[in-house]
Amino acid sequence: MKFLDEAKIFLKAGSGGSGCVSFRREKYIEFGGPNGGDGGNGGNIIISAVRNLNTLIDFRYKQHFFAENGKNGSGNNKSGQKGNNLELKVPVGTQVLEENKEEILKDFTKTGEEFIVTKGGVGGRGNAKFKSSTNQAPRRYETGTKGEERWIWLKLKLIADIGIVGIPNAGKSSLLTLLSNAKPKIANYAFTTLKPQLGLLRKNDIDIIIADLPGLIEGANEGIGLGHKFLSHLERCRMIIHMCDCSKSIKVIKKNLNIIDEELSKFGIDDKKSRIILFNKIDLINERQIDLIKKEIKFRQKHFFVSCLNSSGIENLIKHLFNIFKKFYD
Repeated sequence: MKFLDEAKIFLKAGSGGSGCVSFRREKYIEFGGPNGGDGGNGGNIIISAVRNLNTLIDFRYKQHFFAENGKNGSGNNKSGQKGNNLELKVPVGTQVLEENKEEILKDFTKTGEEFIVTKGGVGGRGNAKFKSSTNQAPRRYETGTKGEERWIWLKLKLIADIGIVGIPNAGKSSLLTLLSNAKPKIANYAFTTLKPQLGLLRKNDIDIIIADLPGLIEGANEGIGLGHKFLSHLERCRMIIHMCDCSKSIKVIKKNLNIIDEELSKFGIDDKKSRIILFNKIDLINERQIDLIKKEIKFRQKHFFVSCLNSSGIENLIKHLFNIFKKFYD
């Protein structure tokens, strides 16, 4: 399944049906008169959030959506049929924005939420509604009003419990493979991960959704590299796992840690959000080097030393994660 986190679509609600001009003319029945019915209302376009979607790919190949028009009224005071509503389903975490992308119309954070994004037109009145003591045979009627139409943007911000970030080739995809049943592409070159990957870590009825995001580089918040496009997904994560390659020199390790911290800060990711620093690739260094890292780096967050190659330290990490997240289920 391809991942798409942004789509621009055109919506047009149904127009209302027109009222009818009709007169009662049955044989042997006196007191005839106007009996034109009203037109039916046009259908609305409704956007609803569902759990079983995780991408906006359905809106890549179809960008124009139209609700059904209301039917015209008819004689014998029969109102026209209302137009059917059109329901568009989006993943939880989707934002509906105006065409200029500045105003948020709706932010879907829960399954089952609905939002009427365009309202259908109102059906026109038939001539029966215009009868009065001074006008017993009106020929006046109303046409239905047009349904609302607009261009909107759909923007998906993944709702994950944990977001994994780091410099390219830090081992984020390998970690996701160890923690969940996800099978992301893993290769020895930068930017192997081109789109967010989701995985599920489950134990004792506790589910933790993990997102592996494309690698960040310096200037990502300004549009450099790939990660800038997906930084917004971190805003909804309860926790961030910051992965770092500890096989590098102390100078490089400090630089890489600072790059990620600065990019998250510049993008507006709250520094108070719970974080874990994960030093990966301990299979490439010895105990003396690990001790040096602990001595040289001042830790503000919980940290672990692991190897995604031989799974060293992974069990302790998993235990820590479940100890944190089980409070949300108590």
